[in-house]
Amino acid sequence: MRCALVFRFQLSLRDIEELLFERGVTVTYETVRCWCDKFGKGFAHRVKAVRRKPGSTWHLGEMFVRLRGEPHLLWRAVDEHGAELDILLQKRRDKAAAKRFFKRVLRSNPVPRKIVTDQLRSYPAAKAEIPELANVKHVFVKAAARLNNRAENSHQPTRERERRMRGFRDPKRTQKFLSCFGPIRQHFALKRHLLRASLYRKQLAARFAAWREFAEVTQNPPIAF
Repeated sequence: MRCALVFRFQLSLRDIEELLFERGVTVTYETVRCWCDKFGKGFAHRVKAVRRKPGSTWHLGEMFVRLRGEPHLLWRAVDEHGAELDILLQKRRDKAAAKRFFKRVLRSNPVPRKIVTDQLRSYPAAKAEIPELANVKHVFVKAAARLNNRAENSHQPTRERERRMRGFRDPKRTQKFLSCFGPIRQHFALKRHLLRASLYRKQLAARFAAWREFAEVTQNPPIAF
């Protein structure tokens, strides 16, 4: 259950260390990091397994991130509902990188009806070489016009998390963390502005109950006063 604090809230590892200490649990922030590394992947897989079937439209986009001052590209695919399908951290933005990302998304998602991207030429070049995607409708939008809002908006939580962590550092650890961060964060992220307060609390309680099942927790941990 404590891993949810890292993925759900914009908290640093040291913040969580202090919250747990206030509840009578004495651990270091490095222990919290190890919990996330050990259990995060399994939790993310369980969350993906129970969420609704992915939509038939892929929105793809990339965002620049710096790891110890070195630029990298974080490729992301979401469906028309905004659910994250997959991510991949790479150093390049060429056809080979786009092809690698397409193949990764296809491993865990069905072939889409439509793909929406910006005007990066790597996308159509890579798509043409993948038989499953060769005949899929491809819609291009101008990135400057922000018409591909599903992809653009999906980067915001990652950017917020990047600032809270004062930047990412190791490529492998960043890929591992963000692969878990997206699905777990979205499990708790309800469209609050569309729900009455009572319905929002009811649905949020159901999400936490499901999370306790994912984490195999039968009851809330005791709180020290």
